[in-house]
Amino acid sequence: QVQLVESGGGLVQAGDSLRLSCAASGASGKVYGMGWFRQAPGKEREFVAAISWSGRNVYYSDFVKGRFTITRDNANTLDLQMNSLKAEDTAVYYCVGGSYSGINTDADKYEYWGRGTQVTVSS
Repeated sequence: QVQLVESGGGLVQAGDSLRLSCAASGASGKVYGMGWFRQAPGKEREFVAAISWSGRNVYYSDFVKGRFTITRDNANTLDLQMNSLKAEDTAVYYCVGGSYSGINTDADKYEYWGRGTQVTVSS
């Protein structure tokens, strides 16, 4: 059974940095492409970043490009380095995984979701 667990969220001030991590268990042979989504109160869920199974291809939302970096240590681990955080980055961040091997920005294409970790940025 696939399980994704996020960690690293917290309360920071604008301009600070945080690193989110995602640990995957039971993912071998099931999880390939991975990514991050976020959802703020009263707003729709939105794509943040994605990375291919090989780690060679990455893609970012325009809202975070240049500030966030997505990486993976292997097929079953995922990190999101967040720099220059803004108040509008405040949201619950979700680690996601899918059976495809490439990049996907569509939430519906990800089969596995973590429970989320809260990131709060004060201005």
